[in-house]
Amino acid sequence: MSITRFISAGFFLLFSFAVQAAGNILVVGDSLSAGYGLGPNQSWPSLLEKRLREQRLDYSVVNASISGDTTSGGRSRIGAALDRSRPAVVIIALGGNDGLRGLPIAVLRDNLRAMLEDARAHKARIVLVGMRLPPNYGIDYTRAFEQSYVDLARSHKAALVPFLLEGVAEKRELFQPDGIHPVAEAQPVILENVWKVLRPLLR
Repeated sequence: MSITRFISAGFFLLFSFAVQAAGNILVVGDSLSAGYGLGPNQSWPSLLEKRLREQRLDYSVVNASISGDTTSGGRSRIGAALDRSRPAVVIIALGGNDGLRGLPIAVLRDNLRAMLEDARAHKARIVLVGMRLPPNYGIDYTRAFEQSYVDLARSHKAALVPFLLEGVAEKRELFQPDGIHPVAEAQPVILENVWKVLRPLLR
C-alpha cells in the first residue's frame, strides 16, 4: 500500500468512527419547537444543541419541527425523518394544534401511537412531550387530551415531559402578542423542562 493510500485509509477510518460515535437527537414538533417568531439560535432545540456542546455530549440536534403541524402531519413524515437522521433519541412534541382545533382525542392518540411505534422500530430512545389546553372545549376534553400523553408514554415505555410549557404558560409576559408562542426569554425554561427528562437518556 502506498503512503497516500495508507493516509487516505486512515482518514476514512477516523471519519467512520466519528460518524458512528456521534448520536442524533431528532425533534419532531410544531411551532413551539420550530422557533416561530424567534431569532436564529433562540429556540429551545437550538439551546439544547448549545448545551450538548458545552457539556461535551456527543450528540447533535436535528430539528424537524414545522409550524402549524398536527399529529397527522407528524405521523406522515416521521418515517422519512427517522431514515435520514437515524437518531439515537427522538423527541415527539406534537398535539397542541390538534387540541386547539378540537380534533378527536382518538385521532390524537392513534397518530402519537404510530409515531412512537415508528421511533421504537428504529431502536431510538423516546421522549414524549405532553401539552395542556385552556378549558375552551370543556373539562372532559382537556382531561382526556392530557391523559393521552401519560397513557401512551407508559404503554410505549417512553420518557414523559408532562407539560412543555411548565413555568411559562401562566406568565403572559413570556408570550408573543399572539398569546400562543413563547418569547426568547421563555426558551431556557422550556429547555429545562425537556432537559431533566432527556438527560438520563444520553449515554
